[in-house]
Amino acid sequence: MTPRLPDGALELEVLAVLWRASGPLTPANVRRHIAHDLAYTTVMTVLGRLHAKGLADRALVGRAFGHTAAVSESELTARKMGTVLATADDRAGALSGFVTHLSAADIAGLRPRRGLAELDPRADRSPTWGGR
Repeated sequence: MTPRLPDGALELEVLAVLWRASGPLTPANVRRHIAHDLAYTTVMTVLGRLHAKGLADRALVGRAFGHTAAVSESELTARKMGTVLATADDRAGALSGFVTHLSAADIAGLRPRRGLAELDPRADRSPTWGGR
């Protein structure tokens, strides 16, 4: 019997295939790039779930749907971080603890993007974690 994958692992593997693709992929295309020997219907089910969660887009390509990632890997990671943060009783403490453990490279990586100095603490940034 094949060992069971951790929850969400197969979705992440399919998303990784979509992130690497240069264009829309059909379920058959995705299946060819997956490390596991999955049934076509399993790949279709995973792609359907990703679409329902707003993580993948799809459009007809011939007679099958072609899929693309609707979010980048960094956007998905940020959503997951936000979901975890939303469960914290001490949100400020959790954020402080997270920032305290950032490496110098991580801090430097924030500067060219959306550095903390650019954030306006008065702006309403209500979290929208949890997908669409």
